[in-house]
Amino acid sequence: MAHPVNDHALDVIFRDARSYNGWREEDVPEVLIRAVYDLAKLGPTSANNSPARFVFISSEEGKARLLPLMMEGNREKTQKAPWTVIIAHDMEFHEKIPELFPHMPSAKDWFHHIKEETAFRNGTLQGAYLMLAARSLGLDCGPMSGFDAAGVNKEFFESQDGEMKNWKANFICNIGHGDRTTIFDRSPRLPFDEACRIL
Repeated sequence: MAHPVNDHALDVIFRDARSYNGWREEDVPEVLIRAVYDLAKLGPTSANNSPARFVFISSEEGKARLLPLMMEGNREKTQKAPWTVIIAHDMEFHEKIPELFPHMPSAKDWFHHIKEETAFRNGTLQGAYLMLAARSLGLDCGPMSGFDAAGVNKEFFESQDGEMKNWKANFICNIGHGDRTTIFDRSPRLPFDEACRIL
């Protein structure tokens, strides 16, 4: 049986974790970003279909392509973030199911008529896993939906050869070491009795 994680882990991942708007000038090496993905990929998806695709951007050239497509209020914090990741999903994810779900390769056929909702739902889950993995490894996150999705798809995916042309952007997240002076007081959350029902 699994045992609960300790209070420190809960603080790091949930209680003290925040959505950051600014970043300390502290390097985040690529090896750490790879470690974040290696944790995030272990989260469950339907038939292990793993539709999420991640474009990690740290170069000036990559940021220059992305920044004009960000809502004005999200540009500066994206420019200054050590890493920005486009969380996308592959609309042809089912083609990899024989590889990812080898004990039942025919599961590939389950998703032909529900590709869009399956890719979006499971890709969103994987984006959340990525954020939890980043927090677990001592990084901070700044997720955003304020961007031109059609423009991002055109710039980064539709114009590409190979599998990337089938990817679609879901949301964007900055990753780095957050500057606590840039966050707001934590907003209220709904109490259990408003948000939940027990049947």
